Amino acid sequence: MAKEAKSNIDDIISDFSRFYILTILYEGPAHGYSIISQFKKRVKKEISPSLVYPFLEELEDKGLVKHTLQPLGDKVKKVFELTAAGRELCTGLFKRFAELVSIAIEPSLYVCAHCGCKVYEGAYREVIDGKEMAFCCMHCAASYKECKRSK
Repeated sequence: MAKEAKSNIDDIISDFSRFYILTILYEGPAHGYSIISQFKKRVKKEISPSLVYPFLEELEDKGLVKHTLQPLGDKVKKVFELTAAGRELCTGLFKRFAELVSIAIEPSLYVCAHCGCKVYEGAYREVIDGKEMAFCCMHCAASYKECKRSK
């Protein structure tokens, strides 16, 4: 990743809208109106072209996005695509975001007493030897009890 891009990550991603524009571009090339439409459809929120187009230009100035001119009906549209440095930036941002989400939901996770997988909600619960235990499913609970009996 370009050194300048790394040093400006916090400047580039100042809010959720910009982050989400990057997720749309990460999925594949898109023109500005397509980004606006996808954003509205997925986030259920309007996004102003006055945010989208300057952000795309900023990304392009930093070498994170490039555009090509492509015919679309009777018009020629600028289609934006992440560069290798832009994809690398997104991968790093997604990892950071995943860590934040993980920290936020960790208190709500249950660990299956049998297989150790993490369950966010809907854990199967069963009382075994007077202690309520969480499992990912009833099959793990049955396997756990079977293992306890054979010991």
